[in-house]
Amino acid sequence: MPRLPDHVRPGLQVLFVGINPGIRSAEIGHHFAGHSNRFWKLLRESGLAPEAIGPEQDRRLLEWGYGITNLVPRATPGIGDLRPGDYEAGRRRLAALIRRNRPSIVALVGVTLYRVLFASPARPSRARARERSASGPAPRASSAAPLGLREERLAGVPVFVLPNPSGRNANFSYVEMLASFRALGRLIASRSGD
Repeated sequence: MPRLPDHVRPGLQVLFVGINPGIRSAEIGHHFAGHSNRFWKLLRESGLAPEAIGPEQDRRLLEWGYGITNLVPRATPGIGDLRPGDYEAGRRRLAALIRRNRPSIVALVGVTLYRVLFASPARPSRARARERSASGPAPRASSAAPLGLREERLAGVPVFVLPNPSGRNANFSYVEMLASFRALGRLIASRSGD
């Protein structure tokens, strides 16, 4: 199956990073293309995108100062099909991509991706995770979810965690997802002085 192209250039405001493409995304060659994926709708409704676009226009993200990539470029039906070596190679590739392009913010699309990149082998306690959660509306389904701006960095760049917009994500309501995307928009605006 062909690899999805990264849409990245130097000086981006935000680099969106997924964990890996689904089969449909790989088949049509565009990011977040699953029928139930709400990434593109959230991007527009949050105000991050000035107009509605779909996966077929994913390259247009560059027009607005955004880029998109995946930690693991290999498409799978689900993350359960990924191997430890996929994650390790993905970490190295992502770090190199960030160092080359220096986005202002790396937005990890999914709490699982954040945990893959930053969780120690021993899972942090719920209380510790809650203490480290970003400020803002706490999601009902998982108050320990590490959403928002994090203290960790990737290749020296601040990390912001968004909920996974997949229709299979039952941990967050659409309203909670939208609140997180809007929080990213406020962070971008605060950094640009708008």
